[in-house]
Amino acid sequence: MDNKQLAAAENLSADVFHQILDLAISGKGALTGAKVLAKQQLEKSRDHERAVRSVINQHLALAGGQGFATNWGGILLSVVTIPANMGASAFVQARMVAAIAHLRGYELVDPRVKTAILMCMLGPSAGAALVSKGVLPSSPLVVATAPVFDAQLDGAVAKVLLERALSSVGGKRLGVMLGKGIPFVGGGVGAAVDAWSTRAVANHTLEALPSRRPKG
Repeated sequence: MDNKQLAAAENLSADVFHQILDLAISGKGALTGAKVLAKQQLEKSRDHERAVRSVINQHLALAGGQGFATNWGGILLSVVTIPANMGASAFVQARMVAAIAHLRGYELVDPRVKTAILMCMLGPSAGAALVSKGVLPSSPLVVATAPVFDAQLDGAVAKVLLERALSSVGGKRLGVMLGKGIPFVGGGVGAAVDAWSTRAVANHTLEALPSRRPKG
């Protein structure tokens, strides 16, 4: 990310994560949405939990692939004003979590579920820390099934996500700069970081959003 892109990222509002999540759920053009993706994987595996695993594996591959931001960045940029590499990483994780939630019986149009998805995207360590500090009231499951939608909480989660994304962008940018002297290391740093964080988000989601579908 160059200085202009970094400056643009720093001027983003937290609402960009709501835009990315909506895009991840509904899809647009060549970008398949979470609902359609979940249906495709379910038709292949004929089992909801096997479909969940397929969704995770598919998105881990996307997160580790450097071509996603290049190939689909233009579409992301046309929908949300965000640097392509930052938007691609957020999109991959949002679509993965949303597809898992859908396969496990959560209604994606429910704003409470959307807040829970954003909470899952924070990852386990950040989520636990925010709960201990009182920033978040409880787990994603409690929020997804709460009696009413909490708009203030939803905005707070999106704000934290943006802060973490900007911090991550800065860290990866430094890693790539340090790796420029070694062939192939620069791209490898970004791929490894994205794949690792996506796996952490996936594992967190599996624990945070248990299946609500009847057994058997």
